[in-house]
Amino acid sequence: MPERPPFSPVIALLTVSSVWDARLNASLKDLGLTTRKYGLLAHIHATPGISFSELARRSQITVQTAHTAVRTLQDEGLVQDATAQAGAASDLRATDKGEAALAEADARLASLDGAFGEGAPRLTEALQGLHEEPFGA
Repeated sequence: MPERPPFSPVIALLTVSSVWDARLNASLKDLGLTTRKYGLLAHIHATPGISFSELARRSQITVQTAHTAVRTLQDEGLVQDATAQAGAASDLRATDKGEAALAEADARLASLDGAFGEGAPRLTEALQGLHEEPFGA
């Protein structure tokens, strides 16, 4: 029988992440959101007028990917570009529909956070510490 590989905290965290990402995506599906769209919408909500460059930096994606994703959010009526003029800097803002979807998504995330915290309180505490004092990559 092959030897079992040693425990890897990185692989364990990736596995846990995958499970909960799927749960969050399932929870957001009827709102027309995915985990990525939710994150982008939350950044736009938190920083009205945010630029594509800053949105990409905060989301750890390319500017081109941010443009594509925001275009989808615009097509779905969740985000608007207040300038919408060729050559002008973008002025991204959540629409009323986007704000309502974000509020509902936040409530659903809070429910998932509660379930996670009840099932893994020590991991939740450790993750809270990393959120407040992250270590370098």
